[in-house]
Amino acid sequence: MQPQDVIAIIGAGGIGEAVARRQGAGRTILLADCNANVLEAAATRLEEAGHRVETQAVDTTARASVEALAARAAALGPVVHMVNTAGVSPNMASARRVLEVDLYGTALVFEVFEGVIAPGGAGLIVSSMAGHMIRQLPLEQEQALAFTPADALLALPFLGPEAVPDSMTAYCMAKRANALRVRAAALSWGARGARVNAISPGIVVTPLARHELASPIGDGYRAMIAASPAGRMAPPDEIALACAFLLGPDAGFVTGTDLLIDGGVIAAMFAGKIQLPG
Repeated sequence: MQPQDVIAIIGAGGIGEAVARRQGAGRTILLADCNANVLEAAATRLEEAGHRVETQAVDTTARASVEALAARAAALGPVVHMVNTAGVSPNMASARRVLEVDLYGTALVFEVFEGVIAPGGAGLIVSSMAGHMIRQLPLEQEQALAFTPADALLALPFLGPEAVPDSMTAYCMAKRANALRVRAAALSWGARGARVNAISPGIVVTPLARHELASPIGDGYRAMIAASPAGRMAPPDEIALACAFLLGPDAGFVTGTDLLIDGGVIAAMFAGKIQLPG
C-alpha cells in the first residue's frame, strides 16, 4: 500500500488541533508536543473523529529532538505540510526562554524540515500579532534575524540581556523574527519546490489565552479586544481556516509572507487607540 501524505504539526494546543482537524482528512497526522498529557488528549480526540494520528514528543529547542521528528515524518510518507504552533507567552517565561522557544526553536524547525518537505509541499509558522507591535529594526539587525543560522541566533549582540531586558520585548522580537525567517526561508524552500509562510493571530480562545486573561496582564488583553474593530477573540477554527488557505493550492503564488489575522488590534494600535509597547 502506498503511504499516505503526512502533515506534521508541532504543538497540540487549540490551534494545532484545529489545523489537524481541518487538514488531516486522508492524511497521516504526525502530532508533536513537549507536554505528554496535552499530546495524548489531542491525539485521542482526533482519532475519535476518524483521523489517522501518530504522536511524538518534541523539544523544539533541541536540534536532535527536531531532527528525530523530521525523520519520523519522512519515514511515514511524503511530508506535504509542516505546521509549527509551538511557543511560550511572555507571561509564562523569562526573556531568555522566550527567545529560546519562539525565536531559536522556530528557526530550527524551518532549517530541519526544509530537508524533508515534499516538492509541492508547504510549511507554516503560527506566530503572533506581537511581531507587528514594534517598529522596523535597523536593516542589519533584520537581515541578521532573517539569515543567521539557527544555532548562532541567540549569540547576536542585540539579543543580549541589556538589549532585550524583559519577556515582552523578547516576545515581540521573536515574533518579528518569525516573519523575517519566513521571508528568507522562501528562497531555500522554493529551491525544493515548496512554499513557507507565517500567520500572526491576535487573541485566540485557547487555554493559553484564558491563562493570560486571568493573569496580571489580563486587563491589557481586554483593552485590545475592546478597542479592536472586531471586538472579540477568535475561535481556533477561524485561525485554522486561514492556515488552510496558506497551506493549500489556492495560495500557490504565496510564499515568504506573513498574514496578520487579529481582528484589527494592530490597526487600533496604529490609530493610537491602544498604547504601543515601549
